[in-house]
Amino acid sequence: MTSSEAESDLLARVPDGLFIGGRWRPAEDGATLTVADPSSGETVKTIASATVADGIAALDAASEAFPAWAATPPRERAEILRRAFDLLQERKDDVALLMTIEMGKPLAESRGEVAYGGEFLRWFSEEAPRIQGRYGTNPEGSGRTIVSQHPVGPCFLITPWNFPLAMATRKIAPALAAGCTVVVKPAALTPLTTLFFARILEDAGLPAGVLNVVTTSSSGPLSEAIISDPRLRKLSFTGSTPVGQQLLKQAADGVLRTSMELGGNAPFVVFDDADLDAAVAGAIAAKFRNIGQACTAANRFIVHRSVAEEFSRRVTEKVAGFVVGRGTEDGVTVGPLIDDRAVEKADSLVRDAVERGATVRTGGAVIDRPGSYFEATVLDDVQPGSKILREEIFGPVLAIATFDDEDDAIRLANDTEYGLVSYVYTRDLARGQRLIERLETGMMGLNVGVVSNASAPFGGWKQSGLGREGGAEGIHEYLETKYTLTPDPFA
Repeated sequence: MTSSEAESDLLARVPDGLFIGGRWRPAEDGATLTVADPSSGETVKTIASATVADGIAALDAASEAFPAWAATPPRERAEILRRAFDLLQERKDDVALLMTIEMGKPLAESRGEVAYGGEFLRWFSEEAPRIQGRYGTNPEGSGRTIVSQHPVGPCFLITPWNFPLAMATRKIAPALAAGCTVVVKPAALTPLTTLFFARILEDAGLPAGVLNVVTTSSSGPLSEAIISDPRLRKLSFTGSTPVGQQLLKQAADGVLRTSMELGGNAPFVVFDDADLDAAVAGAIAAKFRNIGQACTAANRFIVHRSVAEEFSRRVTEKVAGFVVGRGTEDGVTVGPLIDDRAVEKADSLVRDAVERGATVRTGGAVIDRPGSYFEATVLDDVQPGSKILREEIFGPVLAIATFDDEDDAIRLANDTEYGLVSYVYTRDLARGQRLIERLETGMMGLNVGVVSNASAPFGGWKQSGLGREGGAEGIHEYLETKYTLTPDPFA
């Protein structure tokens, strides 16, 4: 079978309907949406586009299934998640190829996402039986305090396009482990991986109605209808801060539990005592993973003036050797951006920086070929006031500014409304400890360029979001706490 035939066979096996109440079906009005390959712009599959009525039907199914699923023993919920993990490993090549087709990332990175995304299934399968409460005598000795944990209820999970598998498993796994039922709305740009993953959960034995998937090109009206329904008890969203702010306003009327993983503007700080080999390797990982299209991507490289030229030279040498192309091609390290708008944004930010005095060390231009490609780029001497220092790039552009002392570096790093993640390279342990205290981010990589891990709490400060995903903290986002007082049994 040729590679083209293998892709066609895989796409034919991806469901093209909505998954509601354990049944695959078309949209109520027969509407569809098309999914394109960003490497060519060509349509690869046509799928159902849910109406508001379809969204409410999905919530109907989740609400109906909730009492039985909440009462399902934690070990049974855990075993289903573990079977899903095992099935994902068996089908990992299919899932990786599907992500590369619809999102564009190189196949090696898609395989890495399958491994990462799968860990949320394994981690939360292990957390499900460990949901704990407590029991004890109250301070007065007049009674007994019982604290118990209960699933919050039906959840609405909105996932982004950039990590089609991992963002789905990071939300779905803890919700199911906690005993919640869910309606999932994947991004219209990359819905196929979620549909394929829903089939995996179905094959793992997940009861009908526990998971429902609605794909749609009318996200706003559908989401608003679900969020305003009083049966919904939890909203989880990953995406831009402006959209998250709007969803929080909608959620306020129902006083919904919310988790928001929003925008980032990550500083990558390199001190004069840093191991430059390690810093360069970390910079490449932090910037160019997922073609720079990650909320955790390093956005501002803040480098001590004394090592800035050498750091710039070394990263430029690495980046100039990158191979741009379709993610399925051998040797490709940078795939296409998700669409033409992403290319236009990267181009606009680079041009603005150059007009303000920045120097292009390599790349810096739109690639004239089918698909949405932008050259892997290094800019140095980026000047204060440049838009690239204020806005999330979401593209393969590494922008370098300089600083003179530690206080200056911290001021520059914290000079943003965002606070998702920061990266720091220094050999000085005391300095590292000071920056843990002083940098205003929910996560930090100290001499490492990738921080994401299923066992760790992922989330940000300030306008980067609310709540945490992953780690022991992740399951608590889907649990309610109940306190019960009983009389003293010995009275």
